[in-house]
Amino acid sequence: MRKSLPFVLTKDRSFFESLGDWMGDVLYDELPEKGFECRDEQIFMAYQIEQALKEKNVLFAEAGVGTGKTIAYLLPAVSYARYTGKPALIACADETLIDQLVKEGGDIYKLQKTLGLEIDVRLAKSRDQYLCLKRFEEAEKVETDEWIDDISFSIPDGVYAQGSMIAIQPYGERSDYPTVSDEDWQKVNYNSIMQCSVCDLRNRCGQTLHRAHYRKSADLIICSQDFLMEHLATKESREREGQLALLPDVSMIVLDEGHLLEYAAQKAMTYKVQATTIVQLLERLMVDGVRERTLYAMEKLQDDHELFFDQLRDDLVASEEERKRINKSPNLLKYGKQLIQDVETLLEEFVFESEMYMIPEYELNMAEEYLEQYEASLRIFIAQGDAVDWLEETDGEETLVIMPRLITEVLAEKLFSKKLPIIFSSATLSVKKDFSYIAYSLGIRDYQSFSVPSPFDYEEVMRIYLHELSQKEKTSRVQQLLRDGEKTLILFKSKQAMLDFKAELPLMERMYVAFEGDRELSGIVRDFQEGTIKTLCSYHLWEGLDLPEEALTRVIIFDLPFPPHDPLFDAKRTFAENPYEEVELPFMQLRLQQGMGRLIRTSNDRGDIHILMNEEEAKQRETFEDILAVTPEIK
Repeated sequence: MRKSLPFVLTKDRSFFESLGDWMGDVLYDELPEKGFECRDEQIFMAYQIEQALKEKNVLFAEAGVGTGKTIAYLLPAVSYARYTGKPALIACADETLIDQLVKEGGDIYKLQKTLGLEIDVRLAKSRDQYLCLKRFEEAEKVETDEWIDDISFSIPDGVYAQGSMIAIQPYGERSDYPTVSDEDWQKVNYNSIMQCSVCDLRNRCGQTLHRAHYRKSADLIICSQDFLMEHLATKESREREGQLALLPDVSMIVLDEGHLLEYAAQKAMTYKVQATTIVQLLERLMVDGVRERTLYAMEKLQDDHELFFDQLRDDLVASEEERKRINKSPNLLKYGKQLIQDVETLLEEFVFESEMYMIPEYELNMAEEYLEQYEASLRIFIAQGDAVDWLEETDGEETLVIMPRLITEVLAEKLFSKKLPIIFSSATLSVKKDFSYIAYSLGIRDYQSFSVPSPFDYEEVMRIYLHELSQKEKTSRVQQLLRDGEKTLILFKSKQAMLDFKAELPLMERMYVAFEGDRELSGIVRDFQEGTIKTLCSYHLWEGLDLPEEALTRVIIFDLPFPPHDPLFDAKRTFAENPYEEVELPFMQLRLQQGMGRLIRTSNDRGDIHILMNEEEAKQRETFEDILAVTPEIK
């Protein structure tokens, strides 16, 4: 239901004039009267966003930590949503940051309480953040541990009852199960082979109920950037099939931590082929009554698929990176071509099977849709064009990932050409106030930009220490630092780097450290904030984590966060005239600034930052010393 504006709109003044007056009253008078600081940087940002709304432009809004960026974009966003009759969309860097934004005591909560403004805010999480009833039913047959029972007890009684679902509240979010590990969650959540459009349980699924819920938001929809990109990538195909797009039409988009949009776009526009998925999928179709020709076609596809993956493993380039490079041999390409023929033969046999009704309709439709995507993936893979491909582990499965390189063209067509106000909000969008790196990465030509510093006096509240030591000495140095019991966040450049540290840490000390991936991340962050955990190790939380005052007093940066030497970044290096200047350095500098920004979140915060550098990293000192908030001390 459309809500009234938070200010009176009269005939003699335009919406934007009235919005400007109201924001001035709120930021200069109402909020300071209720104990908020009056920050010139925040006020400047709010009015720059108002101008971008008026002109329907892309705006790079770089504002230092402590500016109050969230309130600066919430005031115009809520007002513009009510003026246009369409919700504003806030896309966060990841799912963890969504929960941070809407938590009790967060900025949305504060605005509602302080201004007496009821804001209709609803969450739209990525599909893999929801329980899949089909996969849960399969897992329940084989899993015996306590976690499966916890999920079972959480499913509302009415889900499996006959009758209307209207009275059932949305259920089945990942964050509802904080004690379930990522590994176990990946056995029961939605994944890309599940074809919701033909599922007999789709109208009783928590994901469907959530989607119906957030579509009705009058003010704000909050999602991850991954989900926004998935929406853009699937919008046309879903509408062709008579389905609603994942997100409704919106009035504007705020990209919180917007410098990460490129990676979300790349992730959404990839094809994935897993080692065992197709084998398991086809086994479900081998039921009594299936024609012998169809059975033979399925078995041949399974066998050739296994040969393809055996050859794929042989063709991998040895590396400790998560993304493994593939040196495509003639045999691998030959197996790929054979698989395409196998798929086409099997799809022809499925035409006859659909008339026999021996295979359940849902299973058959799911297999057909998956095989069509599988064939499209292999055609790109063997074409050896501009696509980038690698092997990685996804959801515990060996996965071939194939990504079209030119995401800039897709983003230009599907997002930046729509005359929709788009606000990039972050403390780090530029390198020394130069926004060309992010604009070039996303294919944005026309934009507005500004950069305002943090209002904090960092010299008073922060110390930065540079530790020059060997790589082998880093773990023991961290152990020494942790002995004082300070609330510490340790940031790693990759998952593998974190796991290597974990393996080197003595077992007894490991018991007092939380590692990303051990269980649901927002639950770990909550325990860390409450003091149950003293040390948190992460490779994702370089941005967006907001832990004020005593909740976090030290950040340790274990390695300089240069991009990995994997196929994705190697492709970026290949297409750059100067890879070090255009890819390596700006990525590291932006990442480092984000990591340091975790420490000082309010005017009451104090703490230390420790940057550990081996011999090679120490040679890079001059490339980042001038972006540090204070002059560092050498240890």
